[in-house]
Amino acid sequence: MGFARITFTASNSAAGQEALRVLTARYGQAPLGQADVVVALGGDGFMLQTLHDTERLALPVYGMNCGTVGFLMNAYQPGDLPERLDMAEEAVINPLRMTAVGVDGVETRALAINEVSLLRAGPQAAKLRISVDGRVRMEELVCDGALVATPAGSTAYNYSAHGPILPIGSDVLALTAMAAFRPRRWRGALLPKTAVVRFEVLEAEKRPVMADADSRGSVREVASVEVCSDPDVRHRILFDPGHGLEERLINEQFV
Repeated sequence: MGFARITFTASNSAAGQEALRVLTARYGQAPLGQADVVVALGGDGFMLQTLHDTERLALPVYGMNCGTVGFLMNAYQPGDLPERLDMAEEAVINPLRMTAVGVDGVETRALAINEVSLLRAGPQAAKLRISVDGRVRMEELVCDGALVATPAGSTAYNYSAHGPILPIGSDVLALTAMAAFRPRRWRGALLPKTAVVRFEVLEAEKRPVMADADSRGSVREVASVEVCSDPDVRHRILFDPGHGLEERLINEQFV
């Protein structure tokens, strides 16, 4: 690929800052506007932040784990970085676009690489009406919340809520309920990547609901939330050979 100019970015953790010091001393620090690749030093949370920060630059991002989980990251190893970058495999991910309308009528838009989630914001369970591509599919879901996840985010919050793990090339989204009370055994659905999912909050004043996109742009007391994949935004993530996101998604199902 030929990544001669590298921009390093790091989390504020001690490990991330030390890695930044070591790698910039060894390989230099290219200005972001002149870089061929961005190397993110931190954990998955910082990787998501870096992807959001660079989403309009079309630059590939190679993560090195200086955090705790590191599902989206490669192993930290300061040596042979140019060779690792040249041999890296690329995965392209389209984020979700959230359009949330508050009970006050204010509209908020945000992008999510992992998931868009709705969560109850009061003591009572949320009541949601769910439509897909303009057709009501569930008149009333009583739950703690619900989320729509991308394949890249399917091993994050979605997996903790007992949602399915999605292969990167599957072109589907996961719609998953959190602690569903009625229908009690409903865990969710698999939807085409092109689907437009709309949540309407029933009894919004009595049962307030908040919406969140990758823990960014949280909206309190929403009346409705629309979620769809955004094909115009492409996140390019680099992985060491044999340790790509596809392999990690498969491997996670056998842990």
